[in-house]
Amino acid sequence: MINRFILNEVSYFGPGSRSVLPDEIKRMGLKRAFVVTDKDLVKFGVVEKVLTILKEANIPFEVFSEIKQNPTVTNVKEGVAAYAISGADFILAIGGGSSIDTAKAIGIITNNPDFGDVVSLEGVAPTKRKSVPVIALPTTAGTAAEVTINYVITDEVNQKKMVCVDPNDIPAVAIVDAELMYTLSKSLTAATGLDALTHAIEGLITKGAWEMSDMFEIKAIEMINRYLETAVFEPNNAEARNGMAVAQYIAGMAFSNVGLGLVHGMAHPLGAIFDIPHGVANAMLLPTVMEFNASAAIEKYEIIAKAMDVYCAGKSKEENAQAAITAVKELAVRVGIPEHLSEFGIQEKDLDKLAGSAVNDVCTPGNPKEVSKEIIIELYKKIL
Repeated sequence: MINRFILNEVSYFGPGSRSVLPDEIKRMGLKRAFVVTDKDLVKFGVVEKVLTILKEANIPFEVFSEIKQNPTVTNVKEGVAAYAISGADFILAIGGGSSIDTAKAIGIITNNPDFGDVVSLEGVAPTKRKSVPVIALPTTAGTAAEVTINYVITDEVNQKKMVCVDPNDIPAVAIVDAELMYTLSKSLTAATGLDALTHAIEGLITKGAWEMSDMFEIKAIEMINRYLETAVFEPNNAEARNGMAVAQYIAGMAFSNVGLGLVHGMAHPLGAIFDIPHGVANAMLLPTVMEFNASAAIEKYEIIAKAMDVYCAGKSKEENAQAAITAVKELAVRVGIPEHLSEFGIQEKDLDKLAGSAVNDVCTPGNPKEVSKEIIIELYKKIL
């Protein structure tokens, strides 16, 4: 078997690492930035921490902040048009997955205009040219969009999330600066942290997993278990914030190259149809889908139990697997993740539509255990 691994050209880590921006921009021969971000990050001064560095280095820029929580086809088209008239020659993405995913789509379409309808990018799109150069600075410790070859855009017409997979979209440079995450709320810290844990666990048990990807995912689980609660309840704890920032990147290094599974397959329609934040959807689903998958990945579940520090040598594989599932569920409860879909207005009558979308999601085939629409409906019911 041939296994492929694609990562950024260059990545930087550590509080304050945004200071390398001018040197990287100069190294790449770039002149003018198109800054893709969201209004809240502008409002709370996070973007200014980056823009100040551009100003001091006399690097011109234009800000595009029309980004939704679940970015849409319309968002992307507006961004492509704004980039075209900005005079910029690279994109500076500042934000969580929403901003970075939008930046990826803008960069891909700009250099591959045949995909200007956006919807044709779904799945593995046959783009010919690399994206406009993207420098990504994540402000959440969850999506790892700065290191993945994936991005997710909502097709608002058909009420579905399109997972786009394209090696041409990976940011050229990732700058993982935990100082940009200090103002993240408790709820967003929890949701994005559980998103990262979902990436690590699904990446560990997905059909495409292998030794190299396993190495990264196991380390990510260990670090998230160690740092997430502290990051949620002590938001200015530099060690915890940086630990989570690095952990989510490590998880992204692997899952980007091996795929995910049913949790993401079921989470995507929750976001597309009901606008539930992606991290929250993943966190609600993860323990239930782990229980479903246990028989197909029992050895990996023992590894998860060890990484979450709940493994007991005197217990059976099944008991340790259950300990891992329980540890994940209890962590989600402790950091305040909602437990039921009904809290978001979802009713039993909605499950057929959700399951129909989930069974056809691009992530679902990576699941270690085969599923049907009927099985997915029953899994949704468990957390209704």
